[in-house]
Amino acid sequence: QVQLVESGGGSVQAGGSLSLSCVASGFTYTDNCMGWFRQTPGKEREAVATIFAGDGSTFYADFVRGRFTISQDKAKNTVYLQMDSLKPEDTAVYYCATQRCWVGEHCRDNYCFTRMSVSRSQNYWGQGSQVTVSP
Repeated sequence: QVQLVESGGGSVQAGGSLSLSCVASGFTYTDNCMGWFRQTPGKEREAVATIFAGDGSTFYADFVRGRFTISQDKAKNTVYLQMDSLKPEDTAVYYCATQRCWVGEHCRDNYCFTRMSVSRSQNYWGQGSQVTVSP
């Protein structure tokens, strides 16, 4: 079965950096979109960044573009989120997610981001990792 195991996160002051890792298993890694979402109490879970595991194509939400970097290690079936220049408003529980991409070479640019945001019922989720940024 699909498993996503997260690690990392924690607490940092504004302007600092944190990183998250997510080890995936139970599916053919390179067939899937991988992504990071975040959620704060009372708000909907929102997409932060996605990567198509097949070719490494990435896409970011406007509010993290230029500060966060999503990357992967195919050999380890692992996706990462490097978070720099953190702001208090980045405080949230961060979730790793995955969804099969069925359109081959079209799984690029913003396809994974859009698909994982719209078709949430098809996402598999990690356990969540707390990220806290203090002023």
